[in-house]
Amino acid sequence: MDNRPVIVGMDMLTPLGTELEDQIHAAMAGKSGIGPLTRFALDDNFPVTIAGQVPEIDASGYDFLKPREMAHWFSPIYKHALVVVHRALKQAGLEISPEISPRVATTFSTAIGGLDAVLHADRDMRQKGKLPHPFVNPNSCINMVAGKVSILSKATGPITTSITACATGSTSMITGAMFLQAGMADVAICGAVDFPLVEPIVAGFATMNGAYKTRKNQPEPPQAASRPFSSNRRGFVISEGAAAIIICTRKFAEEHSLEPLAAMAGWSMTSDAHHFVAPNQATVTRCMAQAIDHAGISPTDISAINAHAASTKVGDAVEARSIRDVFGQKLPPMTANKSLTGHCMGASSAIEMILALKSMERKALPPTINLDVDQELGLDNIFDTAVEYDPRWVLKNAFGFGGCNACVVLGPVA
Repeated sequence: MDNRPVIVGMDMLTPLGTELEDQIHAAMAGKSGIGPLTRFALDDNFPVTIAGQVPEIDASGYDFLKPREMAHWFSPIYKHALVVVHRALKQAGLEISPEISPRVATTFSTAIGGLDAVLHADRDMRQKGKLPHPFVNPNSCINMVAGKVSILSKATGPITTSITACATGSTSMITGAMFLQAGMADVAICGAVDFPLVEPIVAGFATMNGAYKTRKNQPEPPQAASRPFSSNRRGFVISEGAAAIIICTRKFAEEHSLEPLAAMAGWSMTSDAHHFVAPNQATVTRCMAQAIDHAGISPTDISAINAHAASTKVGDAVEARSIRDVFGQKLPPMTANKSLTGHCMGASSAIEMILALKSMERKALPPTINLDVDQELGLDNIFDTAVEYDPRWVLKNAFGFGGCNACVVLGPVA
């Protein structure tokens, strides 16, 4: 266990706000970040009218967000990625000097990336005959967000962008942990960003029946739309977000006087090899069980579960059955953070990892709001109010399109 990575810094930007502690307070209070979709103009036939939008951040507080420079990096993923990484490193108290730079890995990732830049350029070409901006392709290059993070941080160790759809944030951490355990790095800058509120992306999630669609004859307040594990769940609410998590070896933390906040005690990744979007119970179950085993503990040791819980009919049902397969009749308390934030795509699991870490710090799980538990799921361990618990070991689940499963166990440093 001594060579398991420790977490020393974190930060996030979500529909709940732009300051970390404010967001944690909102989550613990059961406040929703969902509201009207305003990122683009909606016509009467557009199927989605609500979303989780990140409030505007004040760029003047960050000298690396120079207006002339950022004018080239017009996809919002770049500004938000750089801010959370900068703040996570600052929180950790880590300055990447030339001496340690070669031992710092970058695995910060994105699932959708800067696709918005290509879509806008295509529209301008077709409607205005305007050739693309020279930075359109760099903005849309899926691994460029890791490149920009490494430029900001001066990290010159291994760099990669692991893309596993909605599990991207978790696999970024797992990839970073593997770099550390392979002896290729002492530190890894992990996390993910996605800003998917672009017309064809939003409409595409609606037409494939994944996203929550507005029913004009049955209007609901936006805050009530994201309802994981509820009998009346109707799909995920599309959201934006970014989160950065800094991990390192225990030896590095000790040598550089960094305070470990928790340990990355165990992890697993599996592939469903089953269906392009519908999850497979057997491989989801195995992913959870292997992560717990990798941590060197048993299911009865798990103090709480931070569920993937996207609010889809099939996905929530498979996750619930898999949890019962792993834990039997003794289910630990569980929380579903997407009820508060909506689904921040590739960034969701990184955001939820931070919410899990902060819940361990506070010894309380955020509530799952809008909860009318689907009795067919057999879950009596999920609650609509904050729940106190003994935060020794926490299981974080993340599952993505293409059958990408990633589970992480967070545990004590000692």
